Amino acid sequence: MNFEYQLLARLQQDCEYFLGFGDRKEKHLWALSVVDQIAKMKELYNLLIPLGEIEWINLEEILDFEKRMLDFS
Repeated sequence: MNFEYQLLARLQQDCEYFLGFGDRKEKHLWALSVVDQIAKMKELYNLLIPLGEIEWINLEEILDFEKRMLDFS
């Protein structure tokens, strides 16, 4: 599960970059699309959350990324 934990962190960083210096370009996302990126984040979150609390991100934050990223993409 360590890989999945690291990947979720990477996807979060990609979202932050996309919304900032990435100029909202999907080419900067691991999944190359906002919809696929958020879907993967939700999948990983749902896989990892039963194993223990993820302290650095929660589902509300993922949904917030989704809303902000889809507003103008």
